[in-house]
Amino acid sequence: MARIVAVTACPTGIAHTFMAAEALKKQASLLGHDIAVETRGSAGAGSELTFDQIEAADVVILAADTTVPTERFGGKPIHSTSTAAAIRDPRAVIEAALGRQAPASSGRATAAPPPPPPPADEARAEARAERGAVPEPVPAAPAGGKRLVAITACPTGIAHTFMAAESLRKAALEMGHAMKVETQGSVGAKNQLTDEDIRDADAVVIAADMNVATDRFAGKAMVMTSTAAALKNGRAVIEQALATPAGKTAGEGAAGAATGAAGSPGYQQEVQRAKQQLSAQRAGPYKHLLTGVSYMLPLVVAGGLLIALSFVWGIDAFEQEGTIPAALMQIGGGAAFALMVPILAGFIAYSIADRPGIAPGLIGGMLASQLGAGFLGGIIAGFIAGYVSLFLRDRLPLPQTLEGLKPVLIIPLIAGGITGLLMIYVVGAPVKAIMDGLTAWLNGLSGTNAVLLGVLLGAMMAFDMGGPVNKAAYTFSVGLLGSDTFGPMAATMAAGMTPPLGLALATFIARRKFNAEEQEAGKAAGVLGICFITEGAIPFAAKDPVRVIPCIMAGSAVTGALSMFFGCTLRAPHGGIFVLGIPNAVGNLGMYIVAIVVGTLVTAGLVAAVKRPLDHVQVPAETAPKAP
Repeated sequence: MARIVAVTACPTGIAHTFMAAEALKKQASLLGHDIAVETRGSAGAGSELTFDQIEAADVVILAADTTVPTERFGGKPIHSTSTAAAIRDPRAVIEAALGRQAPASSGRATAAPPPPPPPADEARAEARAERGAVPEPVPAAPAGGKRLVAITACPTGIAHTFMAAESLRKAALEMGHAMKVETQGSVGAKNQLTDEDIRDADAVVIAADMNVATDRFAGKAMVMTSTAAALKNGRAVIEQALATPAGKTAGEGAAGAATGAAGSPGYQQEVQRAKQQLSAQRAGPYKHLLTGVSYMLPLVVAGGLLIALSFVWGIDAFEQEGTIPAALMQIGGGAAFALMVPILAGFIAYSIADRPGIAPGLIGGMLASQLGAGFLGGIIAGFIAGYVSLFLRDRLPLPQTLEGLKPVLIIPLIAGGITGLLMIYVVGAPVKAIMDGLTAWLNGLSGTNAVLLGVLLGAMMAFDMGGPVNKAAYTFSVGLLGSDTFGPMAATMAAGMTPPLGLALATFIARRKFNAEEQEAGKAAGVLGICFITEGAIPFAAKDPVRVIPCIMAGSAVTGALSMFFGCTLRAPHGGIFVLGIPNAVGNLGMYIVAIVVGTLVTAGLVAAVKRPLDHVQVPAETAPKAP
């Protein structure tokens, strides 16, 4: 009698998953074998295999139409096939897995002891090579070094994602380790990690500001932190990952923990731990919100630019039906902007409850739009739908035969109904009143009040350069576009451009205060600044935060205040200077440019004034010459 463990999986996890599982169980029983089967689908895993079951197994069968992580089966012979083959001829699948005959279908038996690489892995690599899609492998580790893999991700996948990846690679190289980093953002994943990369890795680093799936890293030592932590102290993050036991995960604030473990005084260590705990408590809802924003952002940007393009023929040209401006307005405003709130809500719920949360979230978001609750209503709907779906997914007991109905029938029906009823009878009217009041107040702002709002938004944009405070100001301004309130968006984008632009100018007018590397970085910061990528200021702020951050906040506050004072408006939520050339996209264009230039000059002047010259080197107390 052989002991077999199996995993069956199809994209929905309903019919084929359970039919394949039942067929394998019945055939194994007839053949006198012992079998345990795990089913996987959109609702997660059912009847999960235990460590003892895997350890005692003679062979593993993967009857799957989707990717199934195989790390936990290390050293076991693995036979891969499809659910259709398992349903059609389970006897052939089992006998092929046990090595008694060739499979009757497309399955193949493999063994996975590393090294050498198992035949299944070789076949997968050959298939990728034939398709011309071979990802970059993990570099060979130097003698005595470790092999690491990492994922970096931020909502936009532009600056923080790649800067954190580069910081981790550089730190690993300096420490004598090899590292491959997968980057994720709104454009998808780049340099994707393969099964072989993950299998051979000694540790995993997840540096992400949004929800990242970690199922494929089961059994690995893993540290989870933010892109900011990886950017500021990549070495500490890597040390923490290598110090984590296999199969364990270190939580938020890994960089700080690693620093403390490296020998910081006990008091500092305790302070770091306290900060990490507070950060971890805030991380959940913030990450869910940013996940929703990351999926909403392409719609807002595309819709805003299309609306702006419709003004090329005149500010009211879209009112003439059948014209190009009318079509562009319909695409941008009638379609893209109409999807903004539902997508925001749907993917907040997705971040909380995975795929079962999407449908209830979309329903809640659409109701928020129809009820006039705007983006605030969409955010609330997303959290309601997500947590209701999560509760039903994890706490609603059903017979095994009905588990497959959860993601396609039970959760959408119940969670969608609960979310919809709460939006209609509880949330919708009060939030609509808040949004109407906020819109009226913002549209009526003038003089001192408008200036103060501009100062606040500007300072927030520069405070953490792409962090939570920056994203809060940006999300607030983007959300108001759907209410035809365009002033805060203008102030926000202008204020987000001045930090890197001002620092780039400072490296030019105060060259003796910047080394050659910083002067070169200033050129790149200028390019990022004109593209409205505030993160271009981060390298300068990280080196001298006490002096740089107050200076860039002052410059951004001035820019935001001037933009609001001049009554500037912006209908496109992104694009930097490239939007300025679109007729009618920016209201009061001349004074808007003045606001950006003045803020840039203020930032550059303050940085040049307060930054120390390079030749000003402070002598440490222990090495200072003693007085005679």
